[in-house]
Amino acid sequence: MQRNYAIDFIKFFAILAVVIIHTFPSNDQLGYFVLDNITRFAVPFFFAASGYFFGLKVNKNAESFSYFKKYATKILKIYFSWLIFYFIYDIVRILIRHGDTKKELSRYMDNFDVLNILYYGQGTSGYQLWFVISLVWSIVIVYLFFKMKRIKLLLVISLCLNLLGLFGQSYSIFDELPVTTTRAALYISLFYTVMGFWLAELQVWRKYNQSIYFYLFCFFGVLQVLEGYWLKNLDAKHGEYFFSTIFLTLFLFLYALSKPGLGKGLLVTKIGGNSLGIYAIHVFFIDMIDLLFERIGLEKNTHNLFLNLIDAGFVFILSYAAYYLIQSAKHLLKNRA
Repeated sequence: MQRNYAIDFIKFFAILAVVIIHTFPSNDQLGYFVLDNITRFAVPFFFAASGYFFGLKVNKNAESFSYFKKYATKILKIYFSWLIFYFIYDIVRILIRHGDTKKELSRYMDNFDVLNILYYGQGTSGYQLWFVISLVWSIVIVYLFFKMKRIKLLLVISLCLNLLGLFGQSYSIFDELPVTTTRAALYISLFYTVMGFWLAELQVWRKYNQSIYFYLFCFFGVLQVLEGYWLKNLDAKHGEYFFSTIFLTLFLFLYALSKPGLGKGLLVTKIGGNSLGIYAIHVFFIDMIDLLFERIGLEKNTHNLFLNLIDAGFVFILSYAAYYLIQSAKHLLKNRA
C-alpha cells in the first residue's frame, strides 16, 4: 500500500489552524472572523483521517478485533495521560493562586464528574481533550457497525446527528437543541470518523482529476465563511462547525487521497505526523505564553494582529519542541530498559 504523505502534510496546516483558533481572540473584526471560520476544517479533517487509517487496518483483516482493541487502548492511554497532566496543572494553579483555595478546589472537583471525564472530555483546563475521548467513542461505534456490516447505515445516522448538532451551534437561533453541548462524539466526531472509514472502502477519488477536488475545497471554504457571516448577521452564537464543513472536509480529504505524494520529504509533513501530540499539549503553552505576555504588559486581549501571530507562533513551536523532547525521552528510556 502506497504511503499517503498528503494527509500528514495537510495535518500540519490543520494543527496550525487549531492553534490559531485557540490563541486568537473572538471578536467582531472581519479579519479575525474570516480566519476563525476558514480554519474550521481542522478538527473534522483529523477525525476523517483517523477513520480512514482505521478503516484501512480493519477492512479484510482477520485480526481486526485485535487491532481495534490495540488502537482504542492506545488512544485511551493518551487521553488519560494528558487528563492527569492537566488535572495536576489545574490543582497546582489553584494552590498557588491568592484566593479562597478551599472553595475553588470544591468548585473544581464538582465539575470533575464521570460524564465530563468519560464523554465530554471536560472538567480540566485541557478543554481540547474532548477530541481524544470523542475519537475513542467514535471508533467503538464504527467498529460495532463494521462487524454488523452496516457502515452505510451508520453514515446516514451520523450525518443526521451531525446536522442535528448544528442546532446546538449557530443554528440554535432557529431552534435550540436541549443538550449540554454538541461538541461531542455523537454530533461531530462520529460522522467525520465514519466518512473517513467509508472512504477507505472506496476508490471514488480515482474517478476525477485532483484539481476538481481542490477547486471544490476552495469553493466550500468560501461558502463556509459566507455561511458563518450570514449566521453572525442574524446574531447567532459562535459556531464551531457548519453545514458547509461537511463538503469542505470531504473534498479536502479526497484531494489528499488523489495526490498521495504531496509534501513528501518536507519538514511540515513530519510535523503534521505529530499533530496529536501538539494538539494535546498546546493549551498548556497557551496559558504559559499568556502569563508571559501579562508579565511584560502585552496582554493577549489587546487584539493586535501582530501580537496574536507571535502568540500563535510561540505556542506552536514550543508545543512541537516539547512533544519531540517527550518522545525522545521515552525512546531513550525504552532503549535503556
